[in-house]
Amino acid sequence: MILPIVAYGDPVLKTEGVEIDKDYEGLETLIENMWETMYNAHGVGLAAPQIGKSIRLFVVDASPFAEDDADGEPDPKAAGLDGFKKVFINPIIEEESGEEWAFQEGCLSIPNIREDVYRKEKITITYFDENFKFHEETYDGYAARIIQHEYDHVDGVLFTDHLSTLKKKLLMKKLANISKGIVDIDYRMKFPVTKRKR
Repeated sequence: MILPIVAYGDPVLKTEGVEIDKDYEGLETLIENMWETMYNAHGVGLAAPQIGKSIRLFVVDASPFAEDDADGEPDPKAAGLDGFKKVFINPIIEEESGEEWAFQEGCLSIPNIREDVYRKEKITITYFDENFKFHEETYDGYAARIIQHEYDHVDGVLFTDHLSTLKKKLLMKKLANISKGIVDIDYRMKFPVTKRKR
């Protein structure tokens, strides 16, 4: 089932998610719905707070980044992303390392806005998958970037929180309009100011 994605301004997006256990009611269905919702909105990641649930769960499918760049050359930051599809439950980023690098990030909860965000190039993360099997893995490049972005969501952090004060001021009107539902999108959203779905 395709769920409405919560828009910027809803308090759930600024709330730290709680851990869940394998008996969390409806977990399998929730994960299926999150995949369906993410693909419908053409995203590469979706966190539970974005569908109104303050829990530590997100899904990632980085396959679109595996395609060659405009010159037909493979991008080294996209290495190993073909078929990279994972569920992260109760994740903990244990370490971030390497140089910080900028990339224009967007967010399904903040449509039509993309800004450069600086993040470390490498992470080590522990998490449980959809079968509650424990993993400890290290990622770099786009995989690390997507995971860091979704991990921020379960910590109640948005990519706009990483921007300079000046950049935030310049985006204030656009962000306010998103909260009110004044935005052109082709997927279902729930807007906090109007309390309506579209």
